[in-house]
Amino acid sequence: MSKDQWNSRYDAEEYIYGTQPNKFLKHVLEGRKPGSILLPAEGEGRNSVYAATLGWQVEAFDQSEVGREKSLRLAASEDVTINYTLSSLEEWQADGKHYDCIALIFVHLTPDVRAQIHQKMMAALNPGGILILEAFTRNQMPRTSGGPKNLQLLFEAEEIRSDFAGMEFIEFSETQVILDEGPLHQGLADVIRFLGRK
Repeated sequence: MSKDQWNSRYDAEEYIYGTQPNKFLKHVLEGRKPGSILLPAEGEGRNSVYAATLGWQVEAFDQSEVGREKSLRLAASEDVTINYTLSSLEEWQADGKHYDCIALIFVHLTPDVRAQIHQKMMAALNPGGILILEAFTRNQMPRTSGGPKNLQLLFEAEEIRSDFAGMEFIEFSETQVILDEGPLHQGLADVIRFLGRK
C-alpha cells in the first residue's frame, strides 16, 4: 500500500491493530536482556512502545505520518521514549548503525524487493543479534482475520528459509494462531513465526 493509503487507514481515533504487542514479539522479548531494537514499518507503535516499557532502546520507522503521530501519542501515554522516523522500507538505510534485535511484524513485501530488504535487515544486526518475524502465509488468503489480499504479498516457508539462510534458526514454524490485535486482526490466522540469530 502507498503512504497515502496507510495514512487513510490509520486516520481513526482507535488503534486499528490495537495497543497491545504482538504475542510472538512479546514471547521473544520477555525476560531477554534489553538492548537496541529496530522496528521497521511500525505503524501505530504498539510493538515499539512495548519494547520501550521493557527498557529497550527503540528505533522505529514507517512511511505514514499518521502512524508516527499515533505511535508517539501511545509512547507518551506509557511514559516511554521511542525514536520514530519517517521512511519507506526501500529508502531506509542503517547509516552504519547495528542493532541487537530487529522485529518484522506483519511486514509484507512484493517479491521484487522482499529478499533485498531482508538482506538489508540482516546486515543491520550486531553479531549475535536476533531477528523476529511474524507474517501471514498464503493459506491466509481466504481468511478475514487480516493480511493483504494479494497472493504475492503472502509468505511461503521456503522463502523465509532462503532469505535468512545465513542465520541460526532458533524458532521456525508455519502455524495457526488466534489474533486479537485491534479490529483489523481478529480471529484464526495462518502465519509463519521465525526467530533467528546472526
